[in-house]
Amino acid sequence: MVKVLVFGLTLRDAVGETEFELEVSEPTTVRKLIELNQDRMGPLLQFLLNREVMIAVNKKVSAEDTVVKDGDIVKLSHQSRTSYDGTRDIPI
Repeated sequence: MVKVLVFGLTLRDAVGETEFELEVSEPTTVRKLIELNQDRMGPLLQFLLNREVMIAVNKKVSAEDTVVKDGDIVKLSHQSRTSYDGTRDIPI
């Protein structure tokens, strides 16, 4: 099982829960974990594509291609792409 923790109102509202566990039969990437569990995590994919999700796996800052396996903890946090002056600070 992989434990997924969701932080930030935007992401929590999108998926409707703050914590859940997913069965994984073999190591996979964070992105594939989301893609293979569309029923629970589908809404997160758009945030991931827009680079608006900060990912941590087992307390280490990670990326969508980080490998996760049974027993891992994945934390997903929303990060805004808009800076304080209203411009986008992360290029597409």
